[in-house]
Amino acid sequence: MKPEEKIIAIATEQLELDFTEMPLDTDLSSLDVDSLDLVELIMAIEQEFEIEISDEEIEDINSIEAAIDLVKGKIKE
Repeated sequence: MKPEEKIIAIATEQLELDFTEMPLDTDLSSLDVDSLDLVELIMAIEQEFEIEISDEEIEDINSIEAAIDLVKGKIKE
């Protein structure tokens, strides 16, 4: 499974929203995703990919697309 597919699956499970049915650049705040939801999502992504995402990087995640881009950058490092 590709990283983006894993992240979409994690986000769908964690946030209980179907990200296969919407644009990945949809702003998470418009979907009523609050900061706690985002932290739980990030923790699940960190665990899945065995990476660390800093608080500053979390602030830049406003869509699933942004999360995918961040993770892709980190797993190439």
